[in-house]
Amino acid sequence: MKIHTLKTRKVTPECCTIFELLDESITSLPDGSVVAIASKVVSLCEGGVVPLEGTDKDELIAAHSSQYIDRSLSRYHVSFAIARGRLAPGAGIDESNAGGYYILWPQDAQKSANDIRTYLRQKYGLKNLGVIITDSTTRPMQWGTTGVALAHSGFKALRDYVGTLDLFGRPFEFHKNNISQGLAAATVLPMGEGAEQTPIAIAEDLPFVEFQDNNPTEAELKALEIMPEDDLYAPFLQNAPWQRGRGQ
Repeated sequence: MKIHTLKTRKVTPECCTIFELLDESITSLPDGSVVAIASKVVSLCEGGVVPLEGTDKDELIAAHSSQYIDRSLSRYHVSFAIARGRLAPGAGIDESNAGGYYILWPQDAQKSANDIRTYLRQKYGLKNLGVIITDSTTRPMQWGTTGVALAHSGFKALRDYVGTLDLFGRPFEFHKNNISQGLAAATVLPMGEGAEQTPIAIAEDLPFVEFQDNNPTEAELKALEIMPEDDLYAPFLQNAPWQRGRGQ
């Protein structure tokens, strides 16, 4: 796998459309590549921001999450939330590189990924192209952040090993390889988390990616979800002091 990042202009709220940003940042795009775009710039281009001044962040988290944990329980004053079926610090709301705003997750990250793939595929006349909308998050029991995918398009996100055998003939019972999340972790690393100003990355030479002509189907997207009671981390998720939010 080869990854290279692209430097862009400093993106501010509604400074440009995401397609204008892509036009001025991407000069060529090979067939069989995956374009990773930071969710933050997608939101900025779409106007998904709220001014810091006069905004109660706790209210904002409650409005954009289905469940959340009160920030007073964290030594870092961070609220964990379940938003759009994902566990995320602060419901994905970010203040870094925001210029006086809270940046929300894209309103519909899946639609954004689909539209971007359609646009770039037609512009460059490509047969196979993938797109992922990325963010970053923490991992339990480890310092630091790694990349995650909020949405993907143009390839199969899961490789299912259930029922196949390992090297010693033992059947896999529940192992599935999440291709979209692996690509997000790989691309967000060189994109950086600070002032690099490289929110777009192109990944090439991807023999493990199975491209497809269509956007993800509802069944494919549903297959990525897992109910808390079925999750390996169910003992933690089900016993956390959740409060009910007002969002998805």
